[in-house]
Amino acid sequence: MRAFYHPDQAIHDPKQFMRFGRLCDANDVPARTEQLLAALSRLGLSPEQPRDYGRTPAEAIHAAHYLDFLQSAYTRWVKLPEHGPEVLPNTFPYWNGDPSRDARPPCPTDQLMAQAGYYMGDLAVPIGEPTWTSALRSSHTATAGADALIGGERLAYALCRPSGHHCRADRASGFCYMNNAAIAAQRLRGKFSKVAVLDIDAHHGDGTQEIFYRRNDVLTVSVHVDPDHYNPFFTGRTHERGHGAGEGFNINIPLAPESGDAEFLAGVKQGADAVTDFGADALIVGLGYDTHVEDPLSIVKVTTSAFHAAGEIIGAVGIPILVVQEGGYQVSVIGDCLEGFVEGLRAVA
Repeated sequence: MRAFYHPDQAIHDPKQFMRFGRLCDANDVPARTEQLLAALSRLGLSPEQPRDYGRTPAEAIHAAHYLDFLQSAYTRWVKLPEHGPEVLPNTFPYWNGDPSRDARPPCPTDQLMAQAGYYMGDLAVPIGEPTWTSALRSSHTATAGADALIGGERLAYALCRPSGHHCRADRASGFCYMNNAAIAAQRLRGKFSKVAVLDIDAHHGDGTQEIFYRRNDVLTVSVHVDPDHYNPFFTGRTHERGHGAGEGFNINIPLAPESGDAEFLAGVKQGADAVTDFGADALIVGLGYDTHVEDPLSIVKVTTSAFHAAGEIIGAVGIPILVVQEGGYQVSVIGDCLEGFVEGLRAVA
């Protein structure tokens, strides 16, 4: 098993996000990477630094005008006569949610505050000076992991930070600026005919769902807390099955609030079975730990030991697997969760 990580991913250091009507301290702190790197060391894995792929892999998923905004936003922000520490929007345009459309046209105005509302989906994606660099390097880490599978590896881990699964083709959201799993999936399609994404983060992978919603070559499966009770609220229900050619190739598996290990693992097993039924040639696992009972954002009760069992379930699928890091914000437990998951995965894969 190979692992990938770039030190620049740790320099993204957001100061705030909106929760329950208050600007709070950020949950996605750089210390998360320290714990995950320590877990890799205990596993005997030394992360390789990915090469600089530039914007090319990201542009296979994301609209160029969105990446232009993300790359330039902070530099433009600090030139405003009055500005806070990070780019945050104060307006959000209405969009009709047309499932037949891959992405919107560019923002109709070049004014920064308008573009912030257009390209930033909530107040959980502040853009600071290092954000572009960290997000770009995170996409490179996912790309390097995909390339390892293309080169013949059976297992790989991409320590992506910032996370990616809430990011749409043209919009940042929920701590996510580029969709690393989607970028990796598209990369894998260069070799593998059928690719699956199995997301087991507590939050619905709404960005990944939307990106592949019209396609039948990439199966998207998300095991997450019921959006009737949990962010992102507006997507992630069982009737969302895909659109057009993609009808039937998107599967959502919601978990009730207060669910524990048994319910979580049953959802993971259902997702793994769907991957097998699809006939996937390669699998991307969106791995988050925010289902953990101690996570500050959690409303379910999954324990550390469940991640070892989840690794065993997913490893038994028996195809090349790239694990892409998503969320998980209780710094004291995420290293143990990663260690358990990888041990379970390697025991059977």
